[in-house]
Parts: sequence; structure tokens; C-alpha cells
Amino acid sequence: RPSRLFALLACLVCCTAAAQTYPTRPIRMIVPQAPGSASDTVARIIAAELTSRMKQQVVVDNRPGGALLLGLDLTAKAPPDGYTIGYAMIGALAISPNVVPKPPLNVLKDLQPIAQTTTGQMLLATTPSSPFKSVQDVVAFAKQNPDKLNYASSGNGTPGHVGFELFKFMTGTNVAHVPYKGGAAGITDLMAGRVQLMLESTNSITPYAKSGRVRGLAVSGPKRSEALPDLPTMSEAGVPGYEATTWTGVVAPVGLPKPIVTRLNAEIQAMVASPSYREKVTAIGSEP
Repeated sequence: RPSRLFALLACLVCCTAAAQTYPTRPIRMIVPQAPGSASDTVARIIAAELTSRMKQQVVVDNRPGGALLLGLDLTAKAPPDGYTIGYAMIGALAISPNVVPKPPLNVLKDLQPIAQTTTGQMLLATTPSSPFKSVQDVVAFAKQNPDKLNYASSGNGTPGHVGFELFKFMTGTNVAHVPYKGGAAGITDLMAGRVQLMLESTNSITPYAKSGRVRGLAVSGPKRSEALPDLPTMSEAGVPGYEATTWTGVVAPVGLPKPIVTRLNAEIQAMVASPSYREKVTAIGSEP
């Protein structure tokens, strides 16, 4: 009908005009992990890069909790106008929805994917004062002393939690899980010797491994890390076939106008291809 057609055309014109002027004010990027965590580290690199590209401040808003789903739920419930976006990761989008009994949102229906930003892996680390110099040292001790060791993670349902459970399954060992509210708190206790092991994203733990404040044993991906090239993969270290990788990306509420989706995607793709972004993320063990 003419009236409906006119309304549709008017809507399309308004959306296109909005995309051409977007953004006109700061953008909030919700990160569902604590400051200093693996996701927060990369999110702040992305926020700074997008601020420069889009000529508006992109502000990181840390909202940890709910097995990474609290922040995503806040993102999904925000107005779909491009001024609230979310930083999401494998734990929030692929793991938590399958382990949380009643997730607060349906990640497949309530979120609009914008762009992938990194792929990465994790580091199996121990406290420098521990006797473990290799993965096989850990396996041998754990088999002889069931439940005498414990490992930290950045929370239930995170890649470090699921990845370590895979390690236990493949090595036939029992190691107790100690979840923290973010990777930074777990790393602090690992350095202090209050926990003996941790499988944590290279994004957040690489500086501590390079400085000797934690002892790296192996990385979790199919190939060695550019940031830690002297460390073996888990397969090389004696757990054949082991692989646990990570990825991150940007999402928005469903209903975001297509021109704004396209604009955000284009800016992020250009950012990912830039030398400055590559240099920053590879230095902490991720890949653009």
C-alpha cells in the first residue's frame, strides 16, 4: 500500500542518514570480564584504535559476572542505535550458553555479530617456586597425588576452565578447580603460590611469563605462540592431539540498522588489517 511503502522508504532514508553522521557521541563497549583480564586487555587496544578511526571516544565498560553472560545481556538489552556495543569471546558466545542452566539471553537471537577481532591461545603456567619444569612433570605428580594440586581460572565456563578440564580428561589426572572473578586475580594468586597451575589466555599472562613471575610450560594452540616462541605446544609437550584455542569479536543489540552494522564492520576490518593493531595484539600472543 502507498502509505506503508512511504513509511518504509522514509525509514530507509533515516537509517542511511543516521549511518552517514554516526557516531555523533561516545560509544560504550561493554566487556563481560574484569579489568586486567584477557578480554579487557584486547578490548582496550580496540577501543583506542576505534576512537582514533571514528573520531569519537569508545569507552570500555567492564561488567563481569554471570559466567560472562551479564555483560552480553546488558548489550542485548541496550537501544540498537550503535552507541552500545559488546566485546564478546568464545567463553561468552560458545561455552557459557551451553553450561549455564538458564542463560539470561539467547546469544544466537539477541545479538547482532559485527566482526571478529582476534584468535588466540592459552598458556599453561605454574608458580616459579614449583618443582614443575615441564608438562610431563605436572602429569606425573598429579597422577601420583590425586587432588593435591589446584588450578586457577578466570571463572566458571571460561576457556581456561574448559581447557584445563580437557587437559585433565586427556591426561587422566585430577586437579581441583579454583575459579576467580577475572584472570588478573588468578594470576596474582599463581605468582604468590596460593594456586599451583593456571591455563590463561596469552593476552593477559604473557608479560608475567616473559618477566619470570610465572613459569610457562606449554601453549594450548596447534602451533607455537609468536610472543612465546621457545615454549612448546601442549602436543609437543606430551599431550598429543590437545588443542584449545580462543577467539573474540564485537557484537551489538539485534535491530541495529544495517548501515551502522556495515560502518562498524568496515572500521573494524580496517583496524584489524592495520600494522599498529597487528603489532599490539601479536605482542601479547594473539593474532588479528
